[in-house]
Amino acid sequence: MTNHDAVSEGIDPSTPSVARMYDYYLGGKDNFASDREAAEQFIQVLPGIRQMVRENRAFLSRSVEFVARQGVDQFLDIGSGLPTRENVHEVAHRVTPEARVVYVDIDPIVLSHGRALLEDNPHTSVVQADMREPELLLTHPEIDGVVDFTRPVAVLLTAMLHFVPDEAVVTRILTAIRERLVPGSHVIVSHAFEGDVSAEVHEAGQRPYRLTNAGGLTSRGPERLAELMEGLEILEPGVVPVHAWRPASPEDGEDVVIDLTAPGILGLVGRR
Repeated sequence: MTNHDAVSEGIDPSTPSVARMYDYYLGGKDNFASDREAAEQFIQVLPGIRQMVRENRAFLSRSVEFVARQGVDQFLDIGSGLPTRENVHEVAHRVTPEARVVYVDIDPIVLSHGRALLEDNPHTSVVQADMREPELLLTHPEIDGVVDFTRPVAVLLTAMLHFVPDEAVVTRILTAIRERLVPGSHVIVSHAFEGDVSAEVHEAGQRPYRLTNAGGLTSRGPERLAELMEGLEILEPGVVPVHAWRPASPEDGEDVVIDLTAPGILGLVGRR
């Protein structure tokens, strides 16, 4: 998309978007100069970020496939980001071809690209809503009218909650979701974790994200993430770096190293 196209859709291409920065980390093309500049600044602080986001996408694929194989055929992906490879519907449909997938995001470019990509797919939809207003999101007619909350649902919040600094708001998001879910439902979460980095590295990492539409990046560790999942059973192996969550094969698991002193992305799956 050109800057002219963006402006015509009410998008400010001079403000970095966390969704478009994520797209850049993954090697995508749906980003502007401001996104690339901010992302490159963060790469200077955390050179391994590209590998981390690839591992996060792999975690999303494994966790969605796992949940689908438990018989869940409804997926609500909150903060879905720009379409890339191994999207939720692609993974879920390999298990259950008629699984219903609803993508939710607040970024207009995500909506535009997602709707264009999925317009011929009768089992998917893309909705604009704000996760910071969970009660409105969960009762949105395009969500509540498609997702049957009287049946098990999988709700995804992958690489999203770290853009909500207010602990009360994060708690309200997860509480509202949990209260809508029936037994057999799942919540899939991944979240940034800075480990034991120095104050200088922390500040350097914050600078590019303060310029974004999210306004910052908040680290939360395993204990806090477990607290936020109160009322749900956290499935094995618990809250772990995303690459360590049920590796694709036993051979992959043999070389998994868990180092909670290092920055990374933590993942977990909770069951109602």
